[in-house]
Amino acid sequence: MGDPRKFRKKFTGPRHPWEGERIEGEKKLIINYGLKNKKEIWKLTSRIRTYKRQVKKLTALATHQAEREKDQLQKKLVAYGLLEQHASLGAVLDLPVTSLMERRLQTLVYKKNLARSVKQARQFIVHGHILINGRKITSPSHLVSVNEEPTISFFSGSTLSSVEHPERVSQAPKKERRKI
Repeated sequence: MGDPRKFRKKFTGPRHPWEGERIEGEKKLIINYGLKNKKEIWKLTSRIRTYKRQVKKLTALATHQAEREKDQLQKKLVAYGLLEQHASLGAVLDLPVTSLMERRLQTLVYKKNLARSVKQARQFIVHGHILINGRKITSPSHLVSVNEEPTISFFSGSTLSSVEHPERVSQAPKKERRKI
């Protein structure tokens, strides 16, 4: 079983280190989603790859246990907003990495106009200014379910909870806001 303190990688990197097309795509993702490094992309890619493997394995099996696991996987993906309610599990095979990127807390804080930029959203989260369901979350890569999304707010003890704070986004429409 191993030592409980021994951390294992949660991702697999690219098969070949120097692929120009992949590198350019990763650079665009880092800029658009305010990521710290490429490891964050690889973690999400590995998670999607795991979902795809599970779907392939479960569709090949015809047992009662496989049906239960299919239902559990589908409920999980619907809860994260990656699948529609009545979509088939085959739709998982077409999921892009950006679908998981859109469910990260950092992206959702930016999209809810709680921060001026994606980088500022990351800073607010890491510094403990953001709550989900009344819990302080300090991980920008936290995947937010559809049910938790409306509960994203500022910590009441934070100075940012005041509407007059200079770093808060004004509710007037801004021209320089980027689309993700």
